[in-house]
Amino acid sequence: MRLLLSLLLVFLTLPKALSQIYTPKPGESVLKLEIEGRGNLFILLHTTEAPKATAHILSLAKSGFYNGQRFHSVVRSPKPFLVQIGDPNSKTGSISSAGGSGSGARIPYEETKFKNLVGAVGLVRNLNDKDSGDCQFYMLLDKSSFLDGNYTVFGQVVVGLDVLKKIQRGDRVVAVTVLRGPGPTT
Repeated sequence: MRLLLSLLLVFLTLPKALSQIYTPKPGESVLKLEIEGRGNLFILLHTTEAPKATAHILSLAKSGFYNGQRFHSVVRSPKPFLVQIGDPNSKTGSISSAGGSGSGARIPYEETKFKNLVGAVGLVRNLNDKDSGDCQFYMLLDKSSFLDGNYTVFGQVVVGLDVLKKIQRGDRVVAVTVLRGPGPTT
């Protein structure tokens, strides 16, 4: 009976465990975000189409910049829209005042031709300056075509959409890890 219960537990948790894994294909660069109490999500980076944005985000991730940050914006009303992270002040400051700081870089807009669909990852910028991206990025909870052509879409959530949909304002990123597929990265 104990063996049967153990096997049942394994089979019930196996799909969740498998949904938390992504192995990059040759040439791919992927960010793994470990979100406290929620699970992991994996972002495939469009390194060829958005080389400046992805190089900046990869550099920040490797330095530990995102570790410990909290999601400072989650918009679900009137319909699911986005979650946002990237303000270094969210680590220690009040979450209600987060969203206004960055790393100090200015990343120019890159037209990638990727659409703002569910799971799209885009570089946040000032509303009146397309070339003012930095370290903050959004992940979309629903299609948002009105953003197309206005923000650099530099990635796509490839595993963990279930995790993305559960993120709440204030949830903390434990760690961001860079994963690379074998061979030259793109």
